[in-house]
Amino acid sequence: MKKSILLFLLVLFAGAGYAQEFPAKPNKLVNDYTGTLSAAQMQQLENKLVAFDDSTSIQIAIAIVKSVGDYDINEYTLELGRKWGVGTKKNTGIMIVVGLGDRKISMQTGYGLEGALPDVYTKRIIENDIKPYFKSGDYYGGLESGTNAIISYTKGEYKSDKPKNAVRDKTSAIPIIIIIVVVIILIIRKGGGKGGGGSQVIGGRGASDALFWGMLLGGLSGGRSGGSGFGGGSGGGGGGFGGFGGGSFGGGGSSGSW
Repeated sequence: MKKSILLFLLVLFAGAGYAQEFPAKPNKLVNDYTGTLSAAQMQQLENKLVAFDDSTSIQIAIAIVKSVGDYDINEYTLELGRKWGVGTKKNTGIMIVVGLGDRKISMQTGYGLEGALPDVYTKRIIENDIKPYFKSGDYYGGLESGTNAIISYTKGEYKSDKPKNAVRDKTSAIPIIIIIVVVIILIIRKGGGKGGGGSQVIGGRGASDALFWGMLLGGLSGGRSGGSGFGGGSGGGGGGFGGFGGGSFGGGGSSGSW
């Protein structure tokens, strides 16, 4: 009886430990549990992925762990993506797990991205864009290159339901154009009054003034448009990560080792 109880407790604790290998749901997209990436590198990746999420509703989550233990790397990545709820209601999530000690990586896609990012693409990204960097020990370079490739393949597939960076209305440029035209006309008339009869042509000082005012007003107009890219840096407008949306994963994706 004692041996049976002891065996039962060992199995119970072993199962509990096995389940605890999954990190708790985080509040950011880039998560390094090994201390491999520097704070600056993590922030660069985070900024890019948050901006991409804001504009497309496609969430790319990264977890760097020491090992996935007895799990298959693909199963671990699928389960982690489900536990975290990576993606949105459109199931547009991509979960990337790097098992540093195992020297393995897996990339799993949500149901909503299996058309835009099929297995052949995820395999190509791992082999061509990530592994060459990982083999030389440049894990940040591999993740930077890999996420850039993912963005390239999936950009334009979805638009955010509630984008954080509002796009400037094109009609707002009309008043600026009118002002530029009025300023040019005034400069022409002023120059014509000095030059005497005939057709009035912008010349010398008038042309310089027109160019100056045109560039100035054009610059003011452009300055109002808050451009947003997917590059790194801490440019304003997007804010922080808004949280995972509970997307579902169906088993699409690939893995590899280096």
